[in-house]
Amino acid sequence: MTVPTRTYLLDTNVFVEAHRRYYGFDICPGFWVWLLHHQVANRVLSIDRVRQELKTGDALDQWIKDTAPSDLFHSTQDAAVIAHFGSMMAWVQDEAQFTPAAKAEFAQVADGWLAAFAKAHGHTLVTHEEFAATAKKRVPLPNVCKQFGIEYQDTFAMLRELEARFLWEQT
Repeated sequence: MTVPTRTYLLDTNVFVEAHRRYYGFDICPGFWVWLLHHQVANRVLSIDRVRQELKTGDALDQWIKDTAPSDLFHSTQDAAVIAHFGSMMAWVQDEAQFTPAAKAEFAQVADGWLAAFAKAHGHTLVTHEEFAATAKKRVPLPNVCKQFGIEYQDTFAMLRELEARFLWEQT
């Protein structure tokens, strides 16, 4: 398999799901080492607003403080990102299918900034969210990606493309 040369931009739910479920630090420490390996190679990153969402005082927050390099989370404060975010917010606000509460939530969470960063830098957005053509109560990140021509996929597709292998070790 040929490893693609794209850069993957991670949504908050990638970190949270891995930590709380299938790649917990005690179950699969290899995932976290793998993540740092690809971060150093500039293949995996996230944004400052995801970092803010991850400040929950749990073990994941502690891992980010103690282990993850600060440049894992990139700043969203650049002109191109801000311009794309504005376009995305305008689209969300103009979409009659989304409730006012969904629009308000989208304006406050990291999703719009993730999509804007991915668009500005040509990254593939990695999320556990799925496209939902009839969504009303939420603005799914893949819907924004599809509208703005942003490539997206789930964690497992990224792991396969980057040929991750987490091997069992007998203790």
